[in-house]
Amino acid sequence: MTLRDRLEEIKKDTAQIPLDVRQGSFVENKTYQELKSRIHRKLLDRVDLSMMESMGPDQLRDELKLMVERLLAEETLAINESERKSLVKDIQHEVLGLGPLEPLMADPTVSDILVNTYRQVYVERRGKLELTNVSFENEEHLLKIIDKIVSGIGRRVDESSPMVDARLPDGSRVNAIIPPLAVDGAIMSIRRFAVDPLRMEDFLQFKSLIPEMAELLQGMVKSRLNLLISGGTGTGKTTLLNILSSFIPANERVITIEDAAELQLQQPHVVRLEIRPPNIEGKGEVTQRMLVRNSLRMRPDRILVGEVRGAEALDMLQAMNTGHEGSMTTLHANTPRDALTRLENMIGMAGLNLPPKAMRQQISSALTAVIHITRLSDGKRKVTSLQEITGMEGDIVTMQEIFTFEQTGVAPDGTVRGHFRATGIRPKFIDRLRVHGVTVPEDLFDPSRLYE
Repeated sequence: MTLRDRLEEIKKDTAQIPLDVRQGSFVENKTYQELKSRIHRKLLDRVDLSMMESMGPDQLRDELKLMVERLLAEETLAINESERKSLVKDIQHEVLGLGPLEPLMADPTVSDILVNTYRQVYVERRGKLELTNVSFENEEHLLKIIDKIVSGIGRRVDESSPMVDARLPDGSRVNAIIPPLAVDGAIMSIRRFAVDPLRMEDFLQFKSLIPEMAELLQGMVKSRLNLLISGGTGTGKTTLLNILSSFIPANERVITIEDAAELQLQQPHVVRLEIRPPNIEGKGEVTQRMLVRNSLRMRPDRILVGEVRGAEALDMLQAMNTGHEGSMTTLHANTPRDALTRLENMIGMAGLNLPPKAMRQQISSALTAVIHITRLSDGKRKVTSLQEITGMEGDIVTMQEIFTFEQTGVAPDGTVRGHFRATGIRPKFIDRLRVHGVTVPEDLFDPSRLYE
């Protein structure tokens, strides 16, 4: 959407705002929102759209500031300097950004923004939810912001299509749902991603895992083992996948397949694919399964699927079994064992009517290890289990745990207490690591060593 189109839409949205607001004291006779709407409408009536379209973002922001200050000078209002600056900034956000959400989008400590109707906005900081003082003017204001986001990528949200997924220019993932499905009013969630992706050093600093586990995981990626990362919502599965992908050699061709593009690979030879939802007529949908199948014809060395949710799990496992070793994916699950059960259920969605044993054989032969990450009660994320898939015993996929995090209690301030430790089991894939030139110290799996 062009700037001209966006400003025209804003002008239509503000056309119904009443102008019969009495002159006089700012505090007594006008609310802040009423004044902002009045100045906003006057600005849109006077703006030269063709001139503004030719400006860069910084120049446009400065020009908007000058225009708002001129409009404020025409008003006989008793407002102080702080209120004046706030009005200028808010109107800049309305025209150029996401309105009242812009300060939250600029805050690097905010990882999630959760809009629970226009009256209430929560954020997640360091794994904890916090209520903010941010709100929208009314339901129409929130719907206008949602429409600005989704129309920017050629999608729509209305009564006939009341749910939508979108992506902001910075890569943040947006989900919105509006009435009649959202009973109390429009709801929106924004999952933010760091401009500079986290590295393994950051995970070690946060004590999400220990150096011994990091060394082993790095060797597993370099040795082209097929890995599954499991965990709950918001535990950091995609972040961990992105970190592990940094260990892929630069001379390999990597294809990423995602529902909404989130991975930020640093290798020079990366092909990024993203699904496409159906259009207004319900046609043109491209699913993850279609992309996984198509990627097999693109000569990949490795395939990274951001998250498997359905029948594409079968195609992913088949790719792992047919020469695309070193592939990785993520999956929602409460435990590593639950992850395998979910994979089996997803294979069933492919409609092939495979017997359970055949599904489990496919899983056990394709995957080498399951890495489980958990968000603890204090908001911290930790890799709580690293398990190797060793094969089949009868009809059951067998697993053995290599590393684990054991919680021992909770401190008075709510911090989770616990330690990492090796289980003492030496994984079978160590021989594969050695073949690929990766040396792992023998004492790495000493169960008597505890790591806080």
